[in-house]
Amino acid sequence: PEFNQTTRKAQVRLSSKTLEVKTMTSNEYFQYDEFKQAADYISGQTSHRPEIGLILGSGLSPLAEEIEAAHKIPYQQIPHFPQSGVEWHAGQLVIGRLAGQTVMVMQGRTHFYEGYSPQHITFPIRVMKLMGLTTLIVTNAAGGINPDFRAGDLMLITDHINFVGL
Repeated sequence: PEFNQTTRKAQVRLSSKTLEVKTMTSNEYFQYDEFKQAADYISGQTSHRPEIGLILGSGLSPLAEEIEAAHKIPYQQIPHFPQSGVEWHAGQLVIGRLAGQTVMVMQGRTHFYEGYSPQHITFPIRVMKLMGLTTLIVTNAAGGINPDFRAGDLMLITDHINFVGL
């Protein structure tokens, strides 16, 4: 990414699209009241009380359309919720029933490469915990070097290489 120190904006090229994002500094922390405001707002928009959270990567985003009795809440309506700058992310919570379970699904999310701090990226997860969710499933599009993998295969990632500290 190209970074402009004066405007605190970065330009990131993803495929054929260019994304401009404002960077956040890592000393921006949230207070308990801000998490609570977001949790209270979400709870006030639905009668569902989910225990399972799903964060859908781009490839599984259509799964949110399978949710029954769905309540959809755009991120921009939720106090303090970070906004995804990736245009193909729906940018909404979908809360309802999936496979007999009450779930809260993030359809789109923020990323470190968009300039968000870890505090902003993890804000929705902390809100989910405050709301009583006990299980979190995170999906993403990931590459692999196994020649037996085919596009669309599901795999369980048990470890990763942390390049953030480099």
